[in-house]
Amino acid sequence: MPETTARAVRDAMHEGCECIGESQSVLDAAKRMERLDIGAMPICGDNDRLKGMITDRDIVVKILAHDKDPATTRAGELAQERLVFVRAEDPIDRALALMQEHKVKRLPVIDENKRLCGMISEADIATHMPQEKTSEMVGAIAAAQPQHF
Repeated sequence: MPETTARAVRDAMHEGCECIGESQSVLDAAKRMERLDIGAMPICGDNDRLKGMITDRDIVVKILAHDKDPATTRAGELAQERLVFVRAEDPIDRALALMQEHKVKRLPVIDENKRLCGMISEADIATHMPQEKTSEMVGAIAAAQPQHF
């Protein structure tokens, strides 16, 4: 049973989050991710606007496996062409639909000024949505083919 039923993403998300600057190195991102014990981190531009996401898998598959130097490769090089995010004021159902559609377990959240204000995860939704919707989401993500960009 959910802790509370949230209506908006803002009610279920983790407020605030650290991001890596697009001009910082992938090595810097990896060290920060290790320190924070996280597997994904937003990439932000110099204007504090969301540019993309970097994951531990991106570092392995896109950098190390291609013999690129993480100390000289910029995090911005891993920013996706099509960024998936949710707005803080969106209904939580929107976050759920985006996670299912894009087969992801977490989404960056932007505010009304288009600035990063938090993250929402599968677990956040699980504790703030009716169980049947959470089960549907987890099933869809688990059954999906992995995305290899």
